[in-house]
Amino acid sequence: MTAPSPAERLVDLLGLERIDHNIFRGQSPDESLQRVFGGQVAGQALIAAGRTTDGERPVHSLHAYFLRPGRPGVPIVYQVERVRDGRSFTTRRVVAVQQGRTIFNLTASFHQPESGIEHQVPMPRVPDPESLPKLADEIREHLGALPERLERMARRQAFDIRYVERLRWDARELTDAEPRSGVWMRAIGSLGDDPLVHTCALTYASDMTLLDAVRIPVEPLWGRRGFDMASLDHAMWFHRQFRADEWFLYQQESPIATGARGLARGQIYDREGNLIVSVMQEGLFRKLDG
Repeated sequence: MTAPSPAERLVDLLGLERIDHNIFRGQSPDESLQRVFGGQVAGQALIAAGRTTDGERPVHSLHAYFLRPGRPGVPIVYQVERVRDGRSFTTRRVVAVQQGRTIFNLTASFHQPESGIEHQVPMPRVPDPESLPKLADEIREHLGALPERLERMARRQAFDIRYVERLRWDARELTDAEPRSGVWMRAIGSLGDDPLVHTCALTYASDMTLLDAVRIPVEPLWGRRGFDMASLDHAMWFHRQFRADEWFLYQQESPIATGARGLARGQIYDREGNLIVSVMQEGLFRKLDG
């Protein structure tokens, strides 16, 4: 048997077990991480919410809080509250529980497609993804080889990530660096044809690089970290249908960092320049001793 592609593993991760009418259980990989990846919890919670709707209304927004760090290797239970089923909108609230403790909550809204006002800001001019190095290759080129921890991460990584600008490896290169970043991303392999899976896969990916924009003026992204980082909350607005296994551009910027917290916002475009998703997130940044 051939090994599953990274995208197939992601689809499997998002494939929750239904244990009651409004209760689902998701697996959490037993990885050498301090906490469960926040994008995983957000993606699984959104899948749980979507599986309690009729499937005719796409997600148009989510608002979530990361309350406690999840423990890798321990299943997470998602409890869905059917808040509202209206003529145009459906609302669901999801609480994620691990070992009896709430670690995350999410409210998601689904909207019956309608026509109306149409405008958007244009996609910035950036190099095509094919002209840019893969993230792992860029790190290997600088370090000679990936450290074992990063090599394991690269093998499991569900998304091909390519930074629009070259990575900075020396703090001296950060002089006058603006708090913004851009990456091309796509799932490695096919995610199938379920629109909800693509939405939840992109939700997963949206938490991977967004806080880079906060760090860029302070420290190299792939050097030794000077801060303990954690996502505090996450909000997304889905504007158009898309496929997360096709290239999308994730433009990120940080308007402010203060009080040990940094705010980041992102705009996600498809290859044709359509704005498909908007994102906001605040993260905790505590300076590490030494």
